[in-house]
Amino acid sequence: MQITGNTILITGGGSGIGAALAHEFHAAGNQVIVAGRRQAALDAVVAEHPGMAAMTLDMADAAGIVAFAQEVVAKFPALNAVLLNAGIMVAEKEIELPTAEATVATNLLGPIRLAHALLPHLKAQAASTVLTVSSGLAFVPLAATPTYSATKAAIHSWSLSMREQLRDTSVEVIEIAPPGVQTDLMPGHAENAEMMPLDAFIAETMALLRQQPALPEIHVERVKFLSEATRRGEFDQVFAMLNRQHR
Repeated sequence: MQITGNTILITGGGSGIGAALAHEFHAAGNQVIVAGRRQAALDAVVAEHPGMAAMTLDMADAAGIVAFAQEVVAKFPALNAVLLNAGIMVAEKEIELPTAEATVATNLLGPIRLAHALLPHLKAQAASTVLTVSSGLAFVPLAATPTYSATKAAIHSWSLSMREQLRDTSVEVIEIAPPGVQTDLMPGHAENAEMMPLDAFIAETMALLRQQPALPEIHVERVKFLSEATRRGEFDQVFAMLNRQHR
């Protein structure tokens, strides 16, 4: 992926990882469009970055995604990158169906729907990129957030398959798999010393994105305890350790 000269849409761009990556891509010389549900949060990000644009989007709204895709392409015909970052993470006690359904709609169906709506346009560009955001929990699930972990495992699998399907097109697929990061994704994460500082995660992620040839998956060192557990033959031990810590 070229780091500069793109027109990039970032969902979940009003806070956390999305807002931080929006700052980095804007500083690198890209036209950035941040999207999210909260207009005030988007406006705050844009106010700090002259030239950045904002559009509201609810990733759980299937019809709204179609209309949004049409609008963003009309407003930004040079769009050649999308970062599918928006997501929710909610703890569940056994099966909490409303939470599970909302998580699947936002974290899994939303990215698939938006990618589907934008793909014809992206394939028509000389070079374009779909960036997905999974999680270390895609590789070793956290029992306290079963549906979140499952959606991120699905995003990882979907990214692998889409990369293969699109390999002979102009569209590359890059997956970013964060560890726990100090953001407001869940209450207490931002202040949790066990989480990776946001600025450190962003700096390492951007350095990996700049590598040539492009890496298909972006794994900072801190996430490899989870993401490489199966490769090391340590899945059972890591699963037990992770979930013992979070009981």
